[in-house]
Amino acid sequence: MTPGIPRVLVSVPTDRLAGDLEPLPDGVEVVVWDMESAAPRARIDIVVPPYMSQGSTLPRLADIDVRLVQGQSIGYEGIEDVLPAGLVFANAASVHETSTAELAVGLAIAAQRHLDDFAVDTREGRWRPQFSQSLADRRVLLIGYGGVGKATAARLAPFEVELTVVARTARDEDGVHVHGIDELDDLLADAEIVVLTLPGGAETRGILDAHTLALLPDGALVVNVGRGSLIDTDALVAETASGRLRAALDVVDPEPLPEGHALWGTPGVLIAPHVGGASSAMRPRIARLIRRQAERMLAGEEPLNVVVRT
Repeated sequence: MTPGIPRVLVSVPTDRLAGDLEPLPDGVEVVVWDMESAAPRARIDIVVPPYMSQGSTLPRLADIDVRLVQGQSIGYEGIEDVLPAGLVFANAASVHETSTAELAVGLAIAAQRHLDDFAVDTREGRWRPQFSQSLADRRVLLIGYGGVGKATAARLAPFEVELTVVARTARDEDGVHVHGIDELDDLLADAEIVVLTLPGGAETRGILDAHTLALLPDGALVVNVGRGSLIDTDALVAETASGRLRAALDVVDPEPLPEGHALWGTPGVLIAPHVGGASSAMRPRIARLIRRQAERMLAGEEPLNVVVRT
């Protein structure tokens, strides 16, 4: 520690993440705190909660002097309800976009080319060729054009799809015409593949419900890497159980999907257990973001990615 440089104390939930932060900037100290045991200090400048458990751990910060809570997920719905008063919360924008986007494309390819069937055939030692739908030349409707949406669009481009983008408001951005959400009904009727990358929350809940799902043509594929709440699960069960629609889902509602749920085992439905960001890309990127936040705090600059202030 160089004398005279302001000190920033950062808590991280695991030894592994602490190791990933090395080498630390001068003036930064890291302690490991899983947020299950007592806090190691009465004041911690930056608290990084455990991945995917923010809702249960954030209330424990009520009696600690914290300047910034740095989440490890992009999503932050419900955080305002559990974050103690007077705290600032930043999400992990820049960490998961690429990994989630590659899973979105991977799920689409897997569903289109029947890779889920081939995995079962491999396990059972069965040679069973199938004719399949390509990703190339398909009409893809991408709903959501934030960080994950843009990363998904970039990864779909080499597959030569016919891409249409929808977001809250119509605009032209980076050479892409983005349709407004008020145009969604008209656009669904022509979509062979729908990819959802929207965040959760009241505004986006049930954006695909019985009405909007019914607008999709027979055989259409719904890919969801946003939040499970974007789709009315009962309506999706009805459409997939009949065989009219297919689905490839990284997120579901409820989550985790309970044993015996109607979506399990439904032909044409592929489910991943919410692993969009859970790849080797996460560790160096979350470490990079935490280091940047600490450096900004040392410099007296505002933190990045602030999404909630209570």
